[in-house]
Amino acid sequence: MHKLNGGCYCGNIQIEVELPRAPTAYTPRACDCDFCRKHGAAYISDPQGSVRIHVKDAQQLGRYLQGSGIAECLICRNCGVLVGVVYEDNGGLYAGINCKIIDGDPGFAAEVPVSPKTLPDDKKVERWKDLWFTDVNIEIDEQ
Repeated sequence: MHKLNGGCYCGNIQIEVELPRAPTAYTPRACDCDFCRKHGAAYISDPQGSVRIHVKDAQQLGRYLQGSGIAECLICRNCGVLVGVVYEDNGGLYAGINCKIIDGDPGFAAEVPVSPKTLPDDKKVERWKDLWFTDVNIEIDEQ
């Protein structure tokens, strides 16, 4: 496994990602919806990998329902960084991580544009379940 770390600018939201392949094997997907485009987001994920999201201050964790309102964008309310997106279904949690929050330069391939907004909701969910992390853990410090 290839371990990567990152997080928002202020450090309130930190992530640990484990990828089964080298980072150079991943092509970030740049969503063309207005929200993601304005945040400059491009996502990586792998259903065979895992992601741990650690939040220090729960009050500074923003959850924004974009587009169809099915998935939640995770944003730090303190520094404004879009960390990733999660989708919950029958107790299972799926996630895509904004590759721009990964520390250093892991060597991802060049971003490719994707247009999920053109898909019906059921096809979006199907796609997320095929591509996104399935081993997702969100830990929030107690206040």
